[in-house]
Amino acid sequence: MPAPISTRQGTVPHGASGASYAPALTLLASLFFMWGFITVINNTLLPHLRSVFDLNYTQTTLIESVWFIAYFFASIPSAKLIERIGYQKSLVIGLLVMAAGALGMVLAASLPSYGVTLVMLFVIASGITLLQVAANPYVAVIGPSNTASARLNLVQAMNSAGTMLAPLFGAYLILGRSKGGTAEAGTVLTQAERLADAQSVILPYVLVAVVLVVLAVIIARFPLPAMGSSTSRVAKEERKKHSLWNHRNLVFGVPAIFIYLIAEIGVANLFVNFVSQPDIANVTNELAGRYLTFLWGGMMIGRFVGSFVMQKVDAAKVLAFFSIGAFIVMLGATFLSGPAAMWSLILVGLFHSIMFPTIFTLGIKGLGPLTEEGSGLLIMAIAGGALVVVQGWLADKYGLQWSFLLTAACELYILFYAVWGSKVTNPIDDVPADTDVFA
Repeated sequence: MPAPISTRQGTVPHGASGASYAPALTLLASLFFMWGFITVINNTLLPHLRSVFDLNYTQTTLIESVWFIAYFFASIPSAKLIERIGYQKSLVIGLLVMAAGALGMVLAASLPSYGVTLVMLFVIASGITLLQVAANPYVAVIGPSNTASARLNLVQAMNSAGTMLAPLFGAYLILGRSKGGTAEAGTVLTQAERLADAQSVILPYVLVAVVLVVLAVIIARFPLPAMGSSTSRVAKEERKKHSLWNHRNLVFGVPAIFIYLIAEIGVANLFVNFVSQPDIANVTNELAGRYLTFLWGGMMIGRFVGSFVMQKVDAAKVLAFFSIGAFIVMLGATFLSGPAAMWSLILVGLFHSIMFPTIFTLGIKGLGPLTEEGSGLLIMAIAGGALVVVQGWLADKYGLQWSFLLTAACELYILFYAVWGSKVTNPIDDVPADTDVFA
């Protein structure tokens, strides 16, 4: 078998073409879909749990904080596991861990228990972390760096497809089947109604667990292309000659991912509660959950458009444009009222769309043998979503609408990263790539 050829981002088998990787990318896209789907179920789960356990905004956002704390604790163990058993087995284990957590949610609903719910969400998020650590770098390194952002945006669009469909699934099977989800805002539930509402999450999570197990079986039997071992051996030798701190795009990219997640998760988690307010849209949580579909739909559209545009326009310039748009609509969500405020918040999904995959690929650009280590740090930075609890605290203290000024401030840092922080310094040269998955 011919030796692998080193590319600017990784290694590919000699003679490989874009078409030969299409089946693998398609399968990976299903993973992006599933973890997007499961993550966004939380956005309909949060107002549901707020009603079941009578939580304030700080306690509600703490649920999501626990979810993203898993990224901090599970990223390094995930990287070590991948190094030990390889990408394919790690993907299978990640899916099975997620399935176990989903079944654990059935136990949490049966009790019902706020504490058990937090633990099981941590388990699910740990499985997703393993998928993230494996799949994002895999997609980024499978071709040359100049189309890495476009390639990752394209696959991440399937993640957005999952996030777009999840609110419909959650609104129908969770909020639509519960008293708290269909009652008018401010309705006080009896203890019996809260117990019944808690058990409404059993069916959705059983269905999710079944799908995850099926997907794990498919991936276990799929001939996923190996990334090659020669680059890893070179990396261990070259690593001693280089420092991650010499790469501005990574040093500022890690906080960019961290801060972006605060913005994205804050908007998504508080969307239903915001839209259902009397001075915004004055609708039930169930209907507000359906409007959430438009936010994630905008994110999906933005990633497809961004993937096309970034094949011709510099990714940093596209990121700068989208960050300015996000800042403007967040000011609208903060200072406007009624449907105008609601649609301003919905539009931020369009502008957030390309941020994570673009920051990720800009962050690892030029790292050469440090790419895997840099990728691990960027995935760990997803733990920034845990600080959404800060926005929950701001919402409790100053009002839900004013809390979105935190999101607007986050957009300004992304603009800074696009304009200056993402500039590559001290790039480590590799042999130019001879393949492209867009070929």
